[in-house]
Amino acid sequence: MAELARRQHGVVTRRQLLGIGLGSQAVAERVRRGILHPLYSGVYALGEAPSTPDRRRMAAVLACGPGAALSHRSAARMWGIFPYDPGTVELSRPSWGRSKRNGLLLRQAELRSDEVGERDGIPVTSVFRTVLDLAAIASKREVERALHETEVRQLTDRVSLPQLLARHPGRRGAATVRELLAGREPVGITQNEFEERFVAFLDASEIPRPLLNATLPIRGRLLRPDCMWPEQRLIAELDGWAVHGTDRAFEGDRQRDRTLLAEGWRSVRITWRALRDEPSAVATDLRDAMSKQRDHPHSHGG
Repeated sequence: MAELARRQHGVVTRRQLLGIGLGSQAVAERVRRGILHPLYSGVYALGEAPSTPDRRRMAAVLACGPGAALSHRSAARMWGIFPYDPGTVELSRPSWGRSKRNGLLLRQAELRSDEVGERDGIPVTSVFRTVLDLAAIASKREVERALHETEVRQLTDRVSLPQLLARHPGRRGAATVRELLAGREPVGITQNEFEERFVAFLDASEIPRPLLNATLPIRGRLLRPDCMWPEQRLIAELDGWAVHGTDRAFEGDRQRDRTLLAEGWRSVRITWRALRDEPSAVATDLRDAMSKQRDHPHSHGG
């Protein structure tokens, strides 16, 4: 019983206990003695270890029976592509059942074998099936962020989003995913490729070339901006889907921006999409930023 619970984040089902030889009375006695703690009907936590998110998710999946898997926001959270825990555990399974019960939100869905996997031993919809499901219930911005995180975290899948869209063409949210994919930067774009395109853009726009990846001493730290114009005290960071993408990097980038501003440097962020779709606007913004820095020199040193 302990080994079974260990493999399932401390959770076992009544069916499993009967399968390893415990009778109904033995199960009831262990509940009475506090060895087993009921979580859902027929699902128990072994012992008094504190509850964890993974234990709650595993118990929910087991409570919903064969074929159930975390899905939608719960799956997105499990994959690390959704920013907060939805509270209610969201699941999908092939058969119908009560849609809401005891903190669970259950949906009926036919999931093919390549649309389901495991994350930390917990059945969960595959990462791109999760994105497609998320598009049916979340905002466009939330779906865009989820796509961003799949790239940053380098998540892969047996079935791609285009394949899923072809498989489920009329599914709610499919249009949102198609729109986001159409405007998305090329998968696998590297920092070097971004820099090369940016330099070519600067040459075509007759904007002076910057120093690339040069060190800049600021307040006892050595920063390495993507692009730097020292005379104009201007920095440009090239922000792609796979660049500056983790939560830690996001916070660190903003802290660095504040430090640079306090020291008289302006920092602008340029995305691949903006460079591709709005080059004239990017050029205008850079020229304006350079002009303002020349007109308002800062007295602080680096």
